[in-house]
Amino acid sequence: MNTTPADPSLIDSRQAAWRLLATLGLVVLGNSSMYIVSVVLPAVQTEFGVGRADASLPYTLMMICLGLGGLITGRLADRHGLLPVLWVGALAVCGGFVWAGMSGSIWAFGLAHGLMGLIGSSSTFAPLMADTALWWNRRRGIAVAICASGNYIAGTIWPPIVQHGVETVGWRQTYIMLGIFCGVGMFLLAMLMRQRPPLVTLTPANASTVPVDRSRPFGLKPAHAQSLLFVAGVACCVAMSMPQVHIVAYCSDLGFGAARGAEMLSLMLASGIVSRLVFGVISDRIGGIRTLLLGSFLQGVALLMFLPFDGMVPLYIVSAMFGLFQGGIVPAYAIIVREHFDPKEAGGRVGSVIMATLLGMALGGWMSGWVFDLTGSYHAAFLNGIAWNLLNLCIASWLFWRVRRAER
Repeated sequence: MNTTPADPSLIDSRQAAWRLLATLGLVVLGNSSMYIVSVVLPAVQTEFGVGRADASLPYTLMMICLGLGGLITGRLADRHGLLPVLWVGALAVCGGFVWAGMSGSIWAFGLAHGLMGLIGSSSTFAPLMADTALWWNRRRGIAVAICASGNYIAGTIWPPIVQHGVETVGWRQTYIMLGIFCGVGMFLLAMLMRQRPPLVTLTPANASTVPVDRSRPFGLKPAHAQSLLFVAGVACCVAMSMPQVHIVAYCSDLGFGAARGAEMLSLMLASGIVSRLVFGVISDRIGGIRTLLLGSFLQGVALLMFLPFDGMVPLYIVSAMFGLFQGGIVPAYAIIVREHFDPKEAGGRVGSVIMATLLGMALGGWMSGWVFDLTGSYHAAFLNGIAWNLLNLCIASWLFWRVRRAER
């Protein structure tokens, strides 16, 4: 395999575009498990005879392992290239789905998802986002957004397919077939990712005449700035996970049925694709920290809209609104790291922030179920999500203020 960096002239090239297309396919296949857990949650809860919080634990374990795995696979990709990492990831995705489909308890089901997160899905998330940012300069915002949108494309296409499988052949058989399809697809697409990325220094979007001191991001020590981004990543995704993880169960509780909930989840994530692409264009114009601030504010507005509306048609509308408003948040962290930190440390720092967002998704998925079990209602769970979103908004606002002060 090729272990030497590519010619810098390939930045923003046709080869970079083809690589981005292969990357998109890998993300769609590798992240399939992130969204189908919520689809099978009612069936798994019934079969294993557990509570809503316990039924949410496989998702929580998967997201925790996905976050931790991002650090491991990101560093391995920096050292050995993407190809071997993606091949191992393909085996883990295939094996994890098959193991989950054959599991006899909620714990075995959860461990199978942990395997998929730690080795499988993690190979197609943070490493590919970091790799994409190295292949693009003028259009790095939209390129990273396209890469990240694969996550939402997965959330758009897989839930209705899996729901159909649950209704026709059962969730176990559906899991096994999905694992074989995704594993083989990942293995083949990985063959297109042999070339190592070029090594270049990226220029921040909307750069001012004030030079960026990458040794003091936001005027802070790198460890302090990284810690703030870590907390912000956890907070925004605790809030984000509430509708994404529990919308199917919420609709079932309201009497609309799991199928309607799966459709709302699919609509939410389809809207997220549009959101990520639009926010990618925006980030190329205004920079990463401003994009994060805008996305955080809009996500908070969308979460508030879930409180007064519980009818089927309003929930479809609010689900679409939520997807449109929050899709640009996670890619913004990768852009922020590329703009404000040393490019030589970008892989590890992107992996760390992405890990924070995934830990937030894991914590939020479990916490929402726990709040539901405690109160018997999702109303309090939405309020909990709004509080976490406010924390993210405060951090983003403070970092934005520091950027503005440095530009004066």
